[in-house]
Amino acid sequence: MPKVDLNCDMGESYGKVFSYDEIIMPNISSCNIACGFHSGDPITIEKTINLALEHGVAIGAHPGFPDLQGFGRREMLMHPKDLEANVRYQVSALKGITEALGGKLHHVKPHGALYNAAAKSYEVAEAVLRGISSVDDSIWVFGLAQSKMEEKILEFGLPYQSEVFADRKYEDDLQLRSRLLEGAVLHDEQVVLQQIEHMVLNAQVETVSGALKPIKADSICLHSDTQGAADLSKAIHDFLISKGVEITAA
Repeated sequence: MPKVDLNCDMGESYGKVFSYDEIIMPNISSCNIACGFHSGDPITIEKTINLALEHGVAIGAHPGFPDLQGFGRREMLMHPKDLEANVRYQVSALKGITEALGGKLHHVKPHGALYNAAAKSYEVAEAVLRGISSVDDSIWVFGLAQSKMEEKILEFGLPYQSEVFADRKYEDDLQLRSRLLEGAVLHDEQVVLQQIEHMVLNAQVETVSGALKPIKADSICLHSDTQGAADLSKAIHDFLISKGVEITAA
């Protein structure tokens, strides 16, 4: 039976407010929890960790650039040592809180602009991985499939999940299409499910030009802020099960 992890970025709100995390959590196997630099606060972090523990979902840290106003989607030029320290701080916080609540940190997945920068730059990838490995050198790291981040993770010897995206369009070089460009985010359920089927069962993705490119899908990401994400998470879960795919964390 084929297996795949289904992950979602969560805890991306503040205080005791409603989010769709409670609806999405039962449909996924891994969650990536905002560490407070692009979104999230102690109350939201603890609430999200407890929700993940309740549903048996693997808990990950989701560190980003210190960019609250831009939701971590603006690339920041940081000295590698400063970036390393920022990542170490965020991962340490999530790890400590998770353990205090009776859980264990399973993985780290960079957020937004930091994720994209690490996919394109060896220097950024190295700084991020130094920060992660200094906290825990046995933790899983999620990175964009066929990217510079993937190459560096393998060099560091950290366990790695090659990540693909359910709701994002790919460029021909397998980078994610910029959110500033038309068609970057996929909203149509059937289009999303077709993309997932190509990636998980055929190890291929259709790029913006219509070309089919090979891709490795260990983990599928759905963004919790994508329009209709709550319903989409259930549709993806049920679709994978119907195709005989086991949904499980690494």
